[in-house]
Amino acid sequence: MFNSDIFLPIIIISGIAYSILAKKLTVLAAFTGGILACIIFIAAGYTGVAMMSTFFILASASTSWQRRKKQDFAGKEETQKGRNALQVLANAGVPAIAGIIMVCYPQLAHLMLTAMAAAFASATADTLSSELGMVYGRRFVNMITFKPDRCGMDGVISLEGTLIGIAGSCLIAIVYALGFGWNINFFFIVFAGTLGNLADSVLGALFERKGMIGNNMVNFLNTLTAVLVILLLDALF
Repeated sequence: MFNSDIFLPIIIISGIAYSILAKKLTVLAAFTGGILACIIFIAAGYTGVAMMSTFFILASASTSWQRRKKQDFAGKEETQKGRNALQVLANAGVPAIAGIIMVCYPQLAHLMLTAMAAAFASATADTLSSELGMVYGRRFVNMITFKPDRCGMDGVISLEGTLIGIAGSCLIAIVYALGFGWNINFFFIVFAGTLGNLADSVLGALFERKGMIGNNMVNFLNTLTAVLVILLLDALF
């Protein structure tokens, strides 16, 4: 997107400062995000950073939107101090791993670029569908039983929230396409991001609700699921 690397430190420092001052992230989480952004830039350039920034901006905005209405479902640490470092790693750790693989094995760059985009698409879809689904959802059902369930509970989805999540995956796919070209990967990324988001709900209903795994692990696994879907699609097509 830019011809000079001088913009990178400006972007990262601005992002760290904003996230701390606006209490979107804790101090440690903000610097963790900065390190991950550097890794992603080395691997995928400004397009990679743009995908990460798009996720962060959308996640921050959706979390803040009608916060009072969602107060009963928000964790105290997230509400008062911002997301912590583990939450940052849970959402952006898989894209960073894809970036590391890309740097170590350049021959896998094309595949890892789409994997990185799919992971961000899944993280974005999950956050938007969860945060905005609580606001705009009309009928909430359990992902496993499809029986009516309580809004905000683990593994509970709504049609409105799911559609908003798909829109989030599309936005990440658009950023990818603007940087690396419009092709079939656009649809693969949206599809993988959507399946990753649905996998998040399945894991939430089956395991998180029972206390077997935590939300950070669920978020990590949903992005990993999106990557596995991309790898499968690449093998098939």
